[in-house]
Amino acid sequence: MSQKWPPAKRIDHQKFCETEGWERVRDARGRTGTHHVTFELNLPDGWTLRTRVSHPVDRTDYGKSMWSHILRDQLAVDEDTFWACVNNGRPPDRGGGPVKPAESIPAGVVAILLREVGLPEAEVAAMTRDQAIARVNEYWTGGA
Repeated sequence: MSQKWPPAKRIDHQKFCETEGWERVRDARGRTGTHHVTFELNLPDGWTLRTRVSHPVDRTDYGKSMWSHILRDQLAVDEDTFWACVNNGRPPDRGGGPVKPAESIPAGVVAILLREVGLPEAEVAAMTRDQAIARVNEYWTGGA
């Protein structure tokens, strides 16, 4: 049963992200941005959620329609779940918690494995980054 909640503030939005374990996003130069604080959360099903909290992160309220958009499209929770996280430290049940995406294999390593080593594409696709790099090193040192 939904209850009447107070207007959400920027500081509540940031607290939700920090409580659930969202990662703060940096740009290519390592900066975190000047107008917004951006967070991402990788979900177990492969989806990545992204949300932005306007600077300054303070007690400024969000408008009703903006807040509905943030809840639905960015945080993917209802208001009851949001406030349970903010007020009680109870993160949403997203089926396993945040997942760090697997590190991808560099394109050059994939090309070497396919063209020079002659591995099938399916075998390369099943490798982890470390396995792929080790296989290229093995090939280069004459062990393949």
